[in-house]
Amino acid sequence: MAPRFLLFSLVISLLLSLSLAEIHFSEIRSDDRQIIPIDEFGFTHFGRLELNVTNIRLSNPNPDLDRSKIGFFLCTRDSWLHVINQLEDGEVACALQSNLIKPVFTFNDLKKDQNSLSKMVTQNDADQFTLVFANCLTSLKVSMDVKSVMYNLDRGGKVRDYLSAGKTILPRVYYLLSLIYLGLVCVWIYVLYRKRLTVYRIHFFMLAVAILKTVNLLCEAEDKSYIKRTGYAHGWDVLFYIFSFLKGITLFTLIVLIGTGWSFLKPYLQDKEKKVLMIVIPLQVVANIAQVVIDETGPYGQDWITWKQVFLLVDVVCCCAVLFPIVWSIKNLREAARTDGKAAVNLMKLTLFRQYYIVVICYIYFTRVVVYALETITSYKYLWTSVVAGELATLAFYVFTGYKFRPEAHNPYFVVDDDEEEAAAEALKLDDEFEL
Repeated sequence: MAPRFLLFSLVISLLLSLSLAEIHFSEIRSDDRQIIPIDEFGFTHFGRLELNVTNIRLSNPNPDLDRSKIGFFLCTRDSWLHVINQLEDGEVACALQSNLIKPVFTFNDLKKDQNSLSKMVTQNDADQFTLVFANCLTSLKVSMDVKSVMYNLDRGGKVRDYLSAGKTILPRVYYLLSLIYLGLVCVWIYVLYRKRLTVYRIHFFMLAVAILKTVNLLCEAEDKSYIKRTGYAHGWDVLFYIFSFLKGITLFTLIVLIGTGWSFLKPYLQDKEKKVLMIVIPLQVVANIAQVVIDETGPYGQDWITWKQVFLLVDVVCCCAVLFPIVWSIKNLREAARTDGKAAVNLMKLTLFRQYYIVVICYIYFTRVVVYALETITSYKYLWTSVVAGELATLAFYVFTGYKFRPEAHNPYFVVDDDEEEAAAEALKLDDEFEL
């Protein structure tokens, strides 16, 4: 059971690759887990770890306890796999006894009546390391406050960088992206002004989504910039969560509204479409709450796994729910094409909604797979590439949506000659076999 538990803990520690290291505080209370991942960081050849553990309390105060089996260590992912093998083969009884880890300190260093330990470790091996707490004493519960500070120094040894190697350029990336989105907002405002006679409410909603995305990226850039320089977000993380929450809700709502054809195809929502919104919006609230808990607590919290599962479940449900209105619109357009005599118009609309359906699926699912693959296979020095890939996919989705559903003074839907009408009617006959 112990090796399986340790292997499971490894999987949890790998999930930390999404987090950005900073000055990290952890409160552990009456915890008997054998392995607790605390934080992960990509060190350069000039890395430092400052670890301060206070208010240490053990459920068993027996002075004869082998406290050398309780402590902290640093370990890479590859090394941890070999540690698992050592434990399974019986080569070592505790992860702290392995020669593949980098010990920080054990509780054996605690002197009588002492309840705190601190140490600074110089890390010259450039790699991605996880700070781990190990408790190899069965049924022993540990309580403590942990402050971990991990950073890299410049070659002069004076300037600290609290962002993990491979993510240190993220502030510049987010600043650049925010400028790009600001440019898109300006272009969209210009389009709305030029085409103001054919602008629908959905176009103003698109503008709101783009503005929220721009502000969200700016807050994230400031958040990472302050963390990089000081180790603290200085309140920018709160603004980031607020605008991330608003951006997430409005984006999913926009996808649903476009999928229903609201505003530009019909001025109202059907009851079933309203129900989708009533499902998506509360679920997005839950997803954002779960994301905040995941980001702010980390896997040292005993409920962290539960929140992670909640977030993944809610995310999947939301992604599935937003597809239903698009499917309904496609079916309605196909039925209308057979009855209202406007085959060409309906064929254009049908083609547009099919394209949007495919793009939404690619954006929601394939993009996440690509980002996850990059996080998994990319060297820790280039973890920023997964962020860039995800943001570029989002940018492409925004541009596609704005271009395809832009206001048009001479809408091709309503300017169709007889030859086009006949050709479209034939195409729709051949189209009856199309299935989603």
